[in-house]
Amino acid sequence: MAAIQPVIDAPAPDDPAAAFGNGNLLYVTLVSLVSAMGGFLFGYETVVIAGALGLVKAQFAFGAVMEGWFVTSGLFGCAAGVLIAGRLCDILGRKPVMLISGLLLGLCAVVCALAGSADWVIIGRIIGGLGVGVASIVSPLYISEVAPPAMRGRLVSLFQLTICIGIVTAMVTNAVLLDFALASDAAAGTGFWHWLLVAEAWRGMFLTQLVPSMLFFGLALLVPESPRWLALTGKSARARAVLTRLRGSETAADAEAAQIDQAIRAEQVGAGQWWRGVLRRPLLLGVFLAVFSELSGITVVMYYGPTILERAGISAGSSLGGHAVIGVVLASFTVLSLFVVDRFGRRPVLLVGCAGAGLALAATGICFSMGVNDGAIIIALLCAFVAFFAFSLGPIKWIVISEIFPTSIRARAMGVATVAVWITDIAINQAFPVVRDSFGVSAMFLGCAVFLAIQFVVVLAKLPETRGLPLEDILTLWNGGKAGRSEA
Repeated sequence: MAAIQPVIDAPAPDDPAAAFGNGNLLYVTLVSLVSAMGGFLFGYETVVIAGALGLVKAQFAFGAVMEGWFVTSGLFGCAAGVLIAGRLCDILGRKPVMLISGLLLGLCAVVCALAGSADWVIIGRIIGGLGVGVASIVSPLYISEVAPPAMRGRLVSLFQLTICIGIVTAMVTNAVLLDFALASDAAAGTGFWHWLLVAEAWRGMFLTQLVPSMLFFGLALLVPESPRWLALTGKSARARAVLTRLRGSETAADAEAAQIDQAIRAEQVGAGQWWRGVLRRPLLLGVFLAVFSELSGITVVMYYGPTILERAGISAGSSLGGHAVIGVVLASFTVLSLFVVDRFGRRPVLLVGCAGAGLALAATGICFSMGVNDGAIIIALLCAFVAFFAFSLGPIKWIVISEIFPTSIRARAMGVATVAVWITDIAINQAFPVVRDSFGVSAMFLGCAVFLAIQFVVVLAKLPETRGLPLEDILTLWNGGKAGRSEA
Protein backbone atom coordinates (compact mmCIF):
# COMPACT_ATOMS: atom_id res chain seq x y z
CA MET A 1 0.00 0.00 0.00
CA ALA A 2 1.34 3.41 -0.91
CA ALA A 3 2.08 5.73 1.94
CA ILE A 4 1.82 9.47 1.83
CA GLN A 5 4.24 11.07 -0.63
CA PRO A 6 6.55 13.45 1.22
CA VAL A 7 5.87 17.10 0.55
CA ILE A 8 9.62 17.72 0.74
CA ASP A 9 9.93 16.39 -2.81
CA ALA A 10 7.63 19.11 -4.12
CA PRO A 11 9.29 22.21 -5.55
CA ALA A 12 9.00 25.41 -3.57
CA PRO A 13 6.91 28.15 -5.18
CA ASP A 14 8.94 30.60 -7.23
CA ASP A 15 6.81 33.47 -6.00
CA PRO A 16 5.33 32.93 -2.56
CA ALA A 17 3.49 36.22 -2.77
CA ALA A 18 1.47 34.88 -5.70
CA ALA A 19 -0.40 32.62 -3.31
CA PHE A 20 -2.34 35.60 -1.93
CA GLY A 21 -1.67 38.51 -4.23
CA ASN A 22 1.33 40.81 -4.54
CA GLY A 23 -0.70 43.77 -3.35
CA ASN A 24 -1.09 42.39 0.16
CA LEU A 25 2.31 40.87 0.79
CA LEU A 26 3.25 43.91 2.87
CA TYR A 27 -0.04 43.85 4.79
CA VAL A 28 0.20 40.17 5.71
CA THR A 29 3.81 40.64 6.79
CA LEU A 30 2.97 43.67 8.93
CA VAL A 31 0.05 41.90 10.60
CA SER A 32 2.31 38.92 11.31
CA LEU A 33 5.03 41.18 12.69
CA VAL A 34 2.60 42.79 15.12
CA SER A 35 1.58 39.40 16.44
CA ALA A 36 5.22 38.33 16.50
CA MET A 37 5.94 41.20 18.90
CA GLY A 38 4.57 38.84 21.52
CA GLY A 39 7.74 36.88 20.82
CA PHE A 40 9.88 39.96 21.48
CA LEU A 41 8.31 40.28 24.92
CA PHE A 42 8.65 36.54 25.41
CA GLY A 43 12.40 36.79 24.82
CA TYR A 44 12.87 40.04 26.71
CA GLU A 45 10.98 39.02 29.85
CA THR A 46 12.51 35.57 30.13
CA VAL A 47 16.11 36.77 29.66
CA VAL A 48 16.11 40.13 31.43
CA ILE A 49 16.53 38.02 34.54
CA ALA A 50 19.98 36.88 33.36
CA GLY A 51 21.42 40.34 33.99
CA ALA A 52 19.43 40.90 37.15
CA LEU A 53 20.10 37.46 38.65
CA GLY A 54 23.51 38.13 40.17
CA LEU A 55 22.41 41.47 41.63
CA VAL A 56 19.17 40.13 43.08
CA LYS A 57 20.92 37.02 44.41
CA ALA A 58 23.48 39.15 46.23
CA GLN A 59 20.93 41.63 47.58
CA PHE A 60 18.62 38.96 49.00
CA ALA A 61 21.32 36.33 49.83
CA PHE A 62 19.78 33.53 47.76
CA GLY A 63 21.11 29.98 48.07
CA ALA A 64 21.08 27.48 45.17
CA VAL A 65 17.46 26.40 45.74
CA MET A 66 16.15 29.95 46.08
CA GLU A 67 18.18 30.98 43.03
CA GLY A 68 16.48 28.26 41.04
CA TRP A 69 13.05 29.30 42.35
CA PHE A 70 13.71 32.93 41.44
CA VAL A 71 14.46 31.87 37.86
CA THR A 72 11.68 29.29 37.53
CA SER A 73 8.93 31.31 39.24
CA GLY A 74 8.34 33.06 35.93
CA LEU A 75 8.21 29.69 34.21
CA PHE A 76 5.45 28.54 36.55
CA GLY A 77 3.57 31.64 35.46
CA CYS A 78 4.25 30.68 31.84
CA ALA A 79 2.80 27.21 32.38
CA ALA A 80 -0.31 28.68 33.98
CA GLY A 81 -0.65 31.21 31.17
CA VAL A 82 -0.50 28.45 28.57
CA LEU A 83 -3.16 26.44 30.39
CA ILE A 84 -5.65 29.31 30.18
CA ALA A 85 -4.57 30.74 26.83
CA GLY A 86 -6.03 28.02 24.61
CA ARG A 87 -9.46 28.35 26.15
CA LEU A 88 -9.28 32.15 26.09
CA CYS A 89 -8.35 32.05 22.39
CA ASP A 90 -11.42 29.91 21.67
CA ILE A 91 -13.80 32.06 23.73
CA LEU A 92 -12.54 35.61 23.16
CA GLY A 93 -10.68 35.30 19.87
CA ARG A 94 -7.00 35.65 19.06
CA LYS A 95 -6.80 39.47 19.08
CA PRO A 96 -8.16 40.10 22.63
CA VAL A 97 -5.74 37.53 24.01
CA MET A 98 -2.82 39.41 22.46
CA LEU A 99 -4.03 42.52 24.30
CA ILE A 100 -4.21 40.62 27.59
CA SER A 101 -0.64 39.42 27.09
CA GLY A 102 0.64 42.97 26.58
CA LEU A 103 -1.09 44.20 29.73
CA LEU A 104 0.29 41.38 31.88
CA LEU A 105 3.84 41.96 30.70
CA GLY A 106 3.59 45.69 31.35
CA LEU A 107 2.30 45.01 34.86
CA CYS A 108 5.22 42.64 35.45
CA ALA A 109 7.70 45.40 34.61
CA VAL A 110 6.18 47.80 37.14
CA VAL A 111 5.78 45.24 39.96
CA CYS A 112 9.35 43.94 39.65
CA ALA A 113 10.88 47.42 39.40
CA LEU A 114 9.08 48.74 42.48
CA ALA A 115 9.13 45.53 44.55
CA GLY A 116 9.81 46.06 48.23
CA SER A 117 10.99 42.51 48.87
CA ALA A 118 12.11 39.33 47.13
CA ASP A 119 8.57 37.98 47.42
CA TRP A 120 7.22 40.87 45.37
CA VAL A 121 9.88 40.37 42.71
CA ILE A 122 8.80 36.75 42.41
CA ILE A 123 5.13 37.80 42.24
CA GLY A 124 6.06 40.14 39.40
CA ARG A 125 7.93 37.32 37.68
CA ILE A 126 4.86 35.11 37.91
CA ILE A 127 2.67 37.86 36.40
CA GLY A 128 5.18 38.27 33.58
CA GLY A 129 5.23 34.52 33.13
CA LEU A 130 1.46 34.53 32.66
CA GLY A 131 1.89 37.11 29.90
CA VAL A 132 4.67 35.13 28.23
CA GLY A 133 2.66 31.90 28.43
CA VAL A 134 -0.31 33.56 26.78
CA ALA A 135 1.92 35.09 24.08
CA SER A 136 3.58 31.75 23.37
CA ILE A 137 0.17 30.38 22.33
CA VAL A 138 -1.58 33.28 20.67
CA SER A 139 1.25 34.75 18.58
CA PRO A 140 2.24 31.68 16.50
CA LEU A 141 -1.41 30.56 16.43
CA TYR A 142 -2.54 33.88 14.96
CA ILE A 143 0.26 34.02 12.41
CA SER A 144 -0.37 30.45 11.21
CA GLU A 145 -4.06 31.30 10.68
CA VAL A 146 -3.50 34.48 8.64
CA ALA A 147 -0.50 33.28 6.60
CA PRO A 148 -0.85 31.72 3.13
CA PRO A 149 0.52 28.15 2.88
CA ALA A 150 3.60 29.07 0.83
CA MET A 151 4.66 31.68 3.39
CA ARG A 152 3.49 30.06 6.62
CA GLY A 153 6.84 28.65 7.69
CA ARG A 154 8.79 31.87 7.35
CA LEU A 155 6.02 34.02 8.84
CA VAL A 156 5.67 31.80 11.91
CA SER A 157 9.48 31.89 12.10
CA LEU A 158 9.11 35.63 12.72
CA PHE A 159 7.85 34.67 16.18
CA GLN A 160 11.13 32.91 16.97
CA LEU A 161 13.08 35.75 15.37
CA THR A 162 11.40 38.33 17.57
CA ILE A 163 12.05 36.12 20.60
CA CYS A 164 15.73 36.28 19.72
CA ILE A 165 15.62 40.02 19.11
CA GLY A 166 13.97 40.41 22.49
CA ILE A 167 16.70 38.27 24.05
CA VAL A 168 19.46 40.34 22.44
CA THR A 169 17.76 43.61 23.39
CA ALA A 170 17.48 42.45 27.01
CA MET A 171 21.12 41.34 27.05
CA VAL A 172 22.38 44.62 25.59
CA THR A 173 20.14 46.64 27.90
CA ASN A 174 21.37 44.65 30.90
CA ALA A 175 25.00 45.20 29.92
CA VAL A 176 24.50 48.95 29.35
CA LEU A 177 22.67 49.43 32.65
CA LEU A 178 25.24 47.39 34.57
CA ASP A 179 28.14 49.33 33.02
CA PHE A 180 26.38 52.57 33.91
CA ALA A 181 25.83 51.42 37.48
CA LEU A 182 29.42 50.22 37.87
CA ALA A 183 30.75 53.50 36.49
CA SER A 184 28.63 55.49 38.93
CA ASP A 185 29.18 55.88 42.64
CA ALA A 186 26.35 53.95 44.28
CA ALA A 187 26.92 55.64 47.62
CA ALA A 188 27.22 59.20 46.32
CA GLY A 189 23.85 59.72 44.67
CA THR A 190 20.31 59.93 46.00
CA GLY A 191 16.81 60.02 44.62
CA PHE A 192 14.45 57.71 42.78
CA TRP A 193 16.41 57.37 39.51
CA HIS A 194 19.68 56.78 41.32
CA TRP A 195 18.01 54.01 43.34
CA LEU A 196 16.45 52.56 40.18
CA LEU A 197 19.46 52.70 37.85
CA VAL A 198 22.55 52.70 40.08
CA ALA A 199 22.08 51.59 43.67
CA GLU A 200 19.77 48.72 42.66
CA ALA A 201 20.26 48.56 38.90
CA TRP A 202 18.30 45.33 38.53
CA ARG A 203 15.12 47.35 39.04
CA GLY A 204 15.86 49.44 35.97
CA MET A 205 16.49 46.24 33.99
CA PHE A 206 12.97 45.03 34.75
CA LEU A 207 11.32 48.43 34.19
CA THR A 208 12.64 48.74 30.63
CA GLN A 209 10.14 46.01 29.62
CA LEU A 210 7.27 48.46 30.07
CA VAL A 211 7.96 50.24 26.76
CA PRO A 212 7.68 47.25 24.38
CA SER A 213 4.73 45.89 26.37
CA MET A 214 2.68 49.02 25.79
CA LEU A 215 3.82 49.21 22.14
CA PHE A 216 2.61 45.64 21.58
CA PHE A 217 -0.73 46.45 23.21
CA GLY A 218 -1.22 49.53 21.04
CA LEU A 219 -0.33 47.83 17.75
CA ALA A 220 -2.44 44.76 18.55
CA LEU A 221 -5.48 47.03 18.63
CA LEU A 222 -4.95 47.63 14.89
CA VAL A 223 -4.78 44.05 13.54
CA PRO A 224 -7.83 42.10 12.31
CA GLU A 225 -9.23 39.07 14.07
CA SER A 226 -8.13 35.66 12.76
CA PRO A 227 -10.37 34.63 9.84
CA ARG A 228 -10.31 31.01 11.01
CA TRP A 229 -11.58 31.95 14.47
CA LEU A 230 -14.29 34.07 12.86
CA ALA A 231 -15.34 31.13 10.70
CA LEU A 232 -15.20 28.76 13.68
CA THR A 233 -17.60 31.01 15.62
CA GLY A 234 -20.06 31.38 12.74
CA LYS A 235 -18.95 34.84 11.57
CA SER A 236 -18.43 33.77 7.95
CA ALA A 237 -19.04 37.19 6.38
CA ARG A 238 -16.41 38.84 8.58
CA ALA A 239 -14.02 35.94 7.90
CA ARG A 240 -14.37 36.47 4.14
CA ALA A 241 -13.82 40.21 4.52
CA VAL A 242 -10.59 39.65 6.46
CA LEU A 243 -9.41 37.01 3.97
CA THR A 244 -10.14 39.37 1.07
CA ARG A 245 -7.78 41.94 2.53
CA LEU A 246 -5.16 39.33 3.41
CA ARG A 247 -5.21 37.60 0.01
CA GLY A 248 -5.89 40.64 -2.17
CA SER A 249 -8.66 38.96 -4.14
CA GLU A 250 -12.31 38.15 -3.47
CA THR A 251 -12.00 35.00 -5.57
CA ALA A 252 -9.04 33.70 -3.56
CA ALA A 253 -10.76 34.70 -0.30
CA ASP A 254 -13.99 32.92 -1.24
CA ALA A 255 -12.12 29.76 -2.19
CA GLU A 256 -10.14 29.71 1.06
CA ALA A 257 -13.20 30.54 3.15
CA ALA A 258 -15.11 27.67 1.56
CA GLN A 259 -12.19 25.32 2.30
CA ILE A 260 -12.10 26.48 5.94
CA ASP A 261 -15.87 26.07 6.37
CA GLN A 262 -15.77 22.60 4.82
CA ALA A 263 -12.89 21.54 7.06
CA ILE A 264 -14.61 22.83 10.21
CA ARG A 265 -17.78 20.91 9.35
CA ALA A 266 -15.79 17.75 8.60
CA GLU A 267 -13.71 17.86 11.79
CA GLN A 268 -16.56 17.35 14.25
CA VAL A 269 -14.13 16.84 17.13
CA GLY A 270 -15.84 16.46 20.51
CA ALA A 271 -14.50 18.32 23.54
CA GLY A 272 -13.56 15.07 25.26
CA GLN A 273 -12.22 13.29 22.17
CA TRP A 274 -9.93 15.75 20.45
CA TRP A 275 -6.77 14.07 21.79
CA ARG A 276 -7.79 10.55 20.73
CA GLY A 277 -7.69 8.49 17.55
CA VAL A 278 -6.01 10.01 14.52
CA LEU A 279 -5.01 13.14 16.46
CA ARG A 280 -3.02 11.27 19.07
CA ARG A 281 0.06 11.03 16.85
CA PRO A 282 0.33 14.77 16.04
CA LEU A 283 -0.28 15.58 19.69
CA LEU A 284 2.49 13.26 20.85
CA LEU A 285 4.86 14.62 18.21
CA GLY A 286 4.02 18.19 19.16
CA VAL A 287 4.70 17.48 22.83
CA PHE A 288 7.91 15.63 21.95
CA LEU A 289 9.28 18.52 19.88
CA ALA A 290 8.34 21.00 22.60
CA VAL A 291 10.02 19.00 25.37
CA PHE A 292 13.18 18.00 23.55
CA SER A 293 13.72 21.46 22.09
CA GLU A 294 14.00 22.75 25.66
CA LEU A 295 16.05 19.75 26.84
CA SER A 296 18.68 20.99 24.38
CA GLY A 297 19.65 23.40 27.19
CA ILE A 298 18.95 26.62 25.29
CA THR A 299 17.22 28.29 28.25
CA VAL A 300 20.05 27.28 30.58
CA VAL A 301 22.46 29.14 28.30
CA MET A 302 20.11 32.13 28.11
CA TYR A 303 19.21 32.36 31.82
CA TYR A 304 22.48 31.26 33.41
CA GLY A 305 24.84 32.33 30.62
CA PRO A 306 26.76 34.96 32.63
CA THR A 307 27.34 32.59 35.56
CA ILE A 308 28.41 29.81 33.17
CA LEU A 309 30.92 32.15 31.55
CA GLU A 310 32.19 33.20 34.97
CA ARG A 311 32.93 29.50 35.61
CA ALA A 312 35.10 29.69 32.49
CA GLY A 313 37.15 32.48 34.07
CA ILE A 314 35.42 35.54 32.61
CA SER A 315 34.78 38.53 34.90
CA ALA A 316 31.23 39.61 35.78
CA GLY A 317 31.19 42.64 33.49
CA SER A 318 32.79 40.78 30.59
CA SER A 319 30.48 37.78 31.07
CA LEU A 320 27.45 39.96 30.31
CA GLY A 321 29.21 41.16 27.16
CA GLY A 322 29.99 37.57 26.15
CA HIS A 323 26.39 36.64 26.86
CA ALA A 324 25.25 39.45 24.58
CA VAL A 325 27.49 38.09 21.79
CA ILE A 326 25.77 34.71 22.15
CA GLY A 327 22.41 36.46 21.91
CA VAL A 328 23.43 38.30 18.74
CA VAL A 329 24.42 34.98 17.15
CA LEU A 330 21.06 33.52 18.18
CA ALA A 331 19.17 36.36 16.51
CA SER A 332 21.37 36.39 13.40
CA PHE A 333 20.95 32.70 12.66
CA THR A 334 17.22 32.83 13.36
CA VAL A 335 17.04 35.11 10.31
CA LEU A 336 18.40 32.17 8.32
CA SER A 337 15.32 30.15 9.27
CA LEU A 338 13.16 32.58 7.29
CA PHE A 339 14.88 31.39 4.11
CA VAL A 340 15.23 27.67 4.74
CA VAL A 341 12.08 26.31 6.42
CA ASP A 342 9.84 26.87 3.39
CA ARG A 343 12.55 26.12 0.83
CA PHE A 344 14.01 22.89 2.21
CA GLY A 345 11.24 21.74 4.55
CA ARG A 346 10.87 21.26 8.28
CA ARG A 347 12.41 17.78 8.59
CA PRO A 348 15.82 18.26 6.92
CA VAL A 349 16.43 21.61 8.60
CA LEU A 350 15.55 20.15 12.00
CA LEU A 351 17.86 17.16 11.45
CA VAL A 352 20.80 19.40 10.56
CA GLY A 353 20.12 21.56 13.60
CA CYS A 354 19.92 18.62 16.02
CA ALA A 355 23.20 17.18 14.75
CA GLY A 356 25.14 20.44 14.83
CA ALA A 357 23.77 21.63 18.19
CA GLY A 358 24.45 18.22 19.76
CA LEU A 359 28.07 18.19 18.64
CA ALA A 360 28.64 21.75 19.89
CA LEU A 361 27.18 20.93 23.31
CA ALA A 362 29.21 17.74 23.60
CA ALA A 363 32.38 19.71 22.87
CA THR A 364 31.40 22.34 25.45
CA GLY A 365 30.82 19.67 28.09
CA ILE A 366 34.17 18.05 27.32
CA CYS A 367 35.95 21.40 27.65
CA PHE A 368 34.44 22.03 31.07
CA SER A 369 35.23 18.47 32.22
CA MET A 370 38.86 18.93 31.14
CA GLY A 371 39.15 22.24 32.99
CA VAL A 372 39.50 24.42 29.91
CA ASN A 373 39.17 27.99 31.19
CA ASP A 374 39.72 29.90 27.98
CA GLY A 375 36.63 32.09 27.79
CA ALA A 376 36.97 32.61 24.02
CA ILE A 377 36.74 28.86 23.35
CA ILE A 378 33.66 28.44 25.55
CA ILE A 379 31.95 31.45 23.97
CA ALA A 380 32.75 30.13 20.47
CA LEU A 381 31.28 26.70 21.26
CA LEU A 382 28.15 28.18 22.83
CA CYS A 383 27.79 30.44 19.79
CA ALA A 384 27.97 27.36 17.55
CA PHE A 385 25.28 25.68 19.67
CA VAL A 386 22.88 28.62 19.54
CA ALA A 387 23.54 29.10 15.80
CA PHE A 388 22.36 25.57 15.01
CA PHE A 389 19.46 25.91 17.46
CA ALA A 390 18.41 29.27 16.04
CA PHE A 391 17.63 28.25 12.46
CA SER A 392 16.14 24.86 13.32
CA LEU A 393 14.95 23.72 16.74
CA GLY A 394 13.88 27.19 17.87
CA PRO A 395 11.47 28.18 15.08
CA ILE A 396 10.44 24.75 13.83
CA LYS A 397 8.79 23.63 17.06
CA TRP A 398 6.51 26.70 16.88
CA ILE A 399 5.85 26.16 13.17
CA VAL A 400 4.96 22.50 13.56
CA ILE A 401 2.72 22.81 16.62
CA SER A 402 0.88 25.75 15.01
CA GLU A 403 0.05 23.86 11.82
CA ILE A 404 -0.47 20.15 12.58
CA PHE A 405 -3.84 20.42 14.38
CA PRO A 406 -7.36 21.05 12.99
CA THR A 407 -8.86 24.53 13.38
CA SER A 408 -11.51 23.48 15.89
CA ILE A 409 -8.95 22.24 18.44
CA ARG A 410 -5.79 24.06 17.35
CA ALA A 411 -5.65 26.44 20.33
CA ARG A 412 -6.24 23.69 22.91
CA ALA A 413 -3.78 21.26 21.31
CA MET A 414 -1.16 23.99 21.03
CA GLY A 415 -1.76 24.66 24.71
CA VAL A 416 -0.92 21.07 25.60
CA ALA A 417 2.27 21.13 23.52
CA THR A 418 3.30 24.57 24.72
CA VAL A 419 2.73 23.87 28.40
CA ALA A 420 5.21 21.04 27.90
CA VAL A 421 7.77 23.71 26.90
CA TRP A 422 7.35 25.53 30.18
CA ILE A 423 7.19 22.45 32.39
CA THR A 424 10.45 21.27 30.83
CA ASP A 425 11.97 24.73 31.32
CA ILE A 426 10.92 24.69 34.97
CA ALA A 427 12.54 21.30 35.52
CA ILE A 428 15.82 21.99 33.71
CA ASN A 429 16.34 25.49 35.10
CA GLN A 430 15.44 24.49 38.65
CA ALA A 431 17.86 21.57 38.35
CA PHE A 432 20.76 23.49 36.83
CA PRO A 433 22.10 25.23 39.97
CA VAL A 434 22.01 21.94 41.87
CA VAL A 435 23.61 19.94 39.03
CA ARG A 436 26.22 22.69 38.54
CA ASP A 437 27.20 22.71 42.21
CA SER A 438 27.06 18.91 42.62
CA PHE A 439 28.42 17.54 39.33
CA GLY A 440 29.81 20.52 37.44
CA VAL A 441 28.65 22.43 34.36
CA SER A 442 29.92 19.66 32.06
CA ALA A 443 27.30 17.18 33.28
CA MET A 444 24.45 19.42 32.15
CA PHE A 445 25.91 20.05 28.68
CA LEU A 446 26.72 16.38 28.03
CA GLY A 447 23.23 15.37 29.14
CA CYS A 448 21.65 17.90 26.80
CA ALA A 449 23.77 16.56 23.92
CA VAL A 450 22.26 13.10 24.55
CA PHE A 451 18.74 14.54 24.39
CA LEU A 452 19.56 16.13 21.03
CA ALA A 453 20.71 12.76 19.71
CA ILE A 454 17.39 11.22 20.76
CA GLN A 455 15.48 14.02 19.02
CA PHE A 456 17.47 13.44 15.82
CA VAL A 457 16.43 9.78 15.73
CA VAL A 458 12.73 10.47 16.41
CA VAL A 459 12.51 13.27 13.83
CA LEU A 460 14.17 11.05 11.23
CA ALA A 461 11.73 8.20 11.89
CA LYS A 462 8.43 9.88 12.75
CA LEU A 463 8.04 13.53 11.71
CA PRO A 464 6.13 14.17 8.44
CA GLU A 465 6.85 17.08 6.14
CA THR A 466 4.23 19.85 6.17
CA ARG A 467 5.91 22.38 3.89
CA GLY A 468 3.50 24.07 1.47
CA LEU A 469 0.33 22.30 2.63
CA PRO A 470 -2.80 24.31 3.47
CA LEU A 471 -3.70 24.00 7.15
CA GLU A 472 -6.93 22.20 6.24
CA ASP A 473 -4.99 19.50 4.33
CA ILE A 474 -2.40 18.66 6.98
CA LEU A 475 -4.75 16.35 8.87
CA THR A 476 -4.46 13.86 5.98
CA LEU A 477 -0.82 13.24 6.97
CA TRP A 478 -1.99 11.30 10.03
CA ASN A 479 -4.34 8.93 8.23
CA GLY A 480 -1.88 6.05 7.90
CA GLY A 481 1.51 5.22 6.44
CA LYS A 482 4.84 6.65 7.47
CA ALA A 483 4.53 10.30 6.68
CA GLY A 484 7.56 11.85 5.21
CA ARG A 485 8.55 8.68 3.29
CA SER A 486 7.25 6.91 0.20
CA GLU A 487 6.66 3.18 0.03
CA ALA A 488 5.43 0.93 -2.72
